[in-house]
Amino acid sequence: MDSDKKAVEEFWDKASCGEDLYLGNQERSGYIEHARRRYELEPLIEEFADFASTAGKRVLEIGVGLGADHQRFAQAGANLTGIDLTARAVAQTRRRLTLFGFDSSLSVGDAENLQFPPDTFDCVYSWGVLHHSPHTAKAISEVHRVLRPHGVAKIMIYHRWSLVGYMLWIRYALLRLRPWMRLTAVYARYLESPGTKAYSKADARRLFAAFSTVDVRTCLTHGDLLESAAGQRHGGALLTLARAIWPRRLLRKYARSHGLFMLIRAVK
Repeated sequence: MDSDKKAVEEFWDKASCGEDLYLGNQERSGYIEHARRRYELEPLIEEFADFASTAGKRVLEIGVGLGADHQRFAQAGANLTGIDLTARAVAQTRRRLTLFGFDSSLSVGDAENLQFPPDTFDCVYSWGVLHHSPHTAKAISEVHRVLRPHGVAKIMIYHRWSLVGYMLWIRYALLRLRPWMRLTAVYARYLESPGTKAYSKADARRLFAAFSTVDVRTCLTHGDLLESAAGQRHGGALLTLARAIWPRRLLRKYARSHGLFMLIRAVK
């Protein structure tokens, strides 16, 4: 494993995404509460993933995290496979499925080097993961390879021109008298794991150019609107003040295209 990828693995192995925010315990009640909070904060997941449509289909999830979405695919009756870069996430998801009586082929894996034959899956799903991979384009090429003809990729990656990005730039560039720092550097240094990337819509279409059709849309998130905790790296009095005065109604009306989440649905 190269050093950049090892840094990503070490970051997420300390706590799977969201674990320190709202996983109360590793029993059924803790996982139920985690799912409730996840879909309350990010309700668009359910529409985007369309879990019910995967019944009887071969589904690969890249980056299972705490396993909430993986459980929903299992409940829907998908023929399910999941990978994650960290053993921690795989163990969490395996425990979660076992507690609720579901099963999946789960393993530690690298999105840039998927260990599956070509044309294996009907759907590849990944929510907020591939922008952490050092070579995101290679990971997306792998998604294309393992999909069957007419298979669907449902991928969320971060959008560069987001309110979250602007807030990070103000805090870590402008207020530190480094206004020349580009957003790409801000994301890489200060948003989640080292090297995190964010893309424009044009970038996304280039990344998915090998697919026959690509639909790209962005949406405001609880992070953009400061409706939740700010992830595993951020806190402090300035953030508390901003959360109290943030003009959410105006932002929902006038900044709808400046959300952090970019949802991509691509057909092979």
